Formats: sequence, C-alpha cells, structure tokens
Amino acid sequence: MASILVLGGTSWLGGTVAARAVALGHEVTCLARGESGTVPDGARLVRADRADPAAYEALAGPVSWDLVVDVARQPGHVRGAIAALAHRATHWVFVSSCSVYARHDEPRADESATLLPALGADEATPEQYGEGKVACESAVAEGRAGAALIARSGLIVGHGDPTERFGYWPGRFAQAARDGGAVLVPDHPNQQVQWVDVGDLADWLVSAGLSGTTGTYNAVGAPVPLEHVLDAAARVAGFHGEVVRADGETLDRMGIQEFMGPRSLPLWLRDPEWQAFMDRSGAAATRAGLASRPLETTMSDALAWEEQLGTDRARSKAGLDRHDELDVIAAISAGSAQPVSERSISD
Repeated sequence: MASILVLGGTSWLGGTVAARAVALGHEVTCLARGESGTVPDGARLVRADRADPAAYEALAGPVSWDLVVDVARQPGHVRGAIAALAHRATHWVFVSSCSVYARHDEPRADESATLLPALGADEATPEQYGEGKVACESAVAEGRAGAALIARSGLIVGHGDPTERFGYWPGRFAQAARDGGAVLVPDHPNQQVQWVDVGDLADWLVSAGLSGTTGTYNAVGAPVPLEHVLDAAARVAGFHGEVVRADGETLDRMGIQEFMGPRSLPLWLRDPEWQAFMDRSGAAATRAGLASRPLETTMSDALAWEEQLGTDRARSKAGLDRHDELDVIAAISAGSAQPVSERSISD
C-alpha cells in the first residue's frame, strides 16, 4: 500500500485519480476546498484553499508521500505546492496539457515542439491557459530537479466529462434515434481526432507515478478520422437514420462554431492553424505504459453520462440544442441556408 496525495480530488480527473488509487488499496489524501464535490469513498479530505499561502499547513507534520499528483492550472498553486511539499514526496506527477504548444498545425509533433512563453504571474486567465500550464511545468521541473512525471493531456473524455464535447455525439445520435430526426455533422471526415479516456489516464498517472517514471509525455491516444468517431457514436447509440453533412462555409453562414461553445459542432476544426490540435505523437507515453481502451467502450461510457445528464438538456458548453439543429437541417435541406442573423430560430 502506498501513500498518495492528490492535490484536488473532488472534481473530474482528480476525483478519478483518487478513486482508482483507493480501488488499488492505496492510502489516499485529497487536499481541496471541497466545493467541487466530494472525495471518493475511502479517501480522506483535507480542506484547504490553495490560493491561501497557509494552505499546506493543514498537511503539517512529518508525513511524507510515495506519490503526489497535482492537476492544477494556476501557476501560483503549483509553485506553492512545490515549495511546501516537493521535499516530502518520493514521486511527483503533474497533469499539464497539449495547450502548452505554440503551434497546432504540425501533424504528429512530439514533446520537443516549441512551447508558448511561460506566464510570469501566479494566476492565469482562461485565455492564458496554455501559458499558465507552461509556467506550472517549469515550477515542477525546477522544484523537483527533473524528478517528476509531466503528463501533457490531450482531450480528456469519458464518463463524467464536464465539457460536453465528446459526449455530445453519442448523446445526440441517441436522441435522434428516439425522435426519428436527422443529425447534422460537419463534412470534414478526414480531420483527425485524438483523446485520452479519463479512466486510462488516471490508471497511468498512478501506476507510472508510483513506478518512478519521469519526463514529459503527450498523454494522448492514436489519432482517428472524425468520420470514424461519428460512426462509433452512431453505433453505440443505435442510430440508423439520416445524417446531413454540411461544409464549413455553410456552417459558418449559419453561425455554427467549431469545436466547442454555444451553437457549435463539437470536435470539428475548420481553422488550418488548428488542424493538428488533436493529432500529436503519443508514442513516448505509449512506450511508458499508457494504454487506450477501445473507442466503442469510451463512447459507451460517454453515452451513459449523457443519458444521466439528460440528452434533451439545453446546450451551452458545446453542441446545438435539438430544436435549433432541426431548424438548421431544414434550411440546408431546402437550399435556403441563411446567416443566423437573417433567419428565425424557433424558441
């Protein structure tokens, strides 16, 4: 049994890491405010706000950990953790992001690709997410003298996904299978899509961390054409109806965004400068033991989560509301697709 400290542990990835560690029989402590949720059964919660300089006093004492896992996005939080705890941990894992890279138009680029400049401030805005993660990586690398595992995660998907991007597709196909209507998809079949299942990532962070794996890795699976992802979503949802394909110009005229956000088609990327955002080399992580479950398994887990949330809910984080989608399909099918500002969207 190992002693593991998760800096977080009450939200999605951190909670999954804590749950997997508990399931493996480890002693798990989670340091968190406790406002995002509860820790998994079997884990101990230590309440603290990492924005408070005294946050780590709650962990005072001679206690050390076999592994610390940090999923923070704010440089100040990571710098504080390193200063307080780096000398009290045998192994250290920091979850970063592929958003640290300066370019996203280089297919299969590996970990040597150019990074964004590191953020000097302690707090990153959402627009500074990548620069903030670079600063976090630097703090970990310096504070641990290179003795850390830095996992640059790609698109994290699966059960519990709060972003609604991956799960939108099996959820929408399931909804359409019930109502008998068509589904709108981007006509960009060969665009690459890449992800990592939250369960696979959590398993690897714990196992690789405890085994002493160090270095920086793109924590991603193999890229797959968008068409294959959509086909898998339709299969697990039991959808056999009509699919309406729309090119980028048509979708742009209709006011439909790419990738995420309100009135979007998730996972679709039109901008040439972002075509390799989900097409990076994960070879190093694979050699280090990161395994990927079958697409259909991940898609089924995503569908179960969508069904739990309700597939007919309003879409604000990613995707189209169903009535909006059907209006768009009708306009496209009638050959009268107009900019969204020039047509009526039903309430």
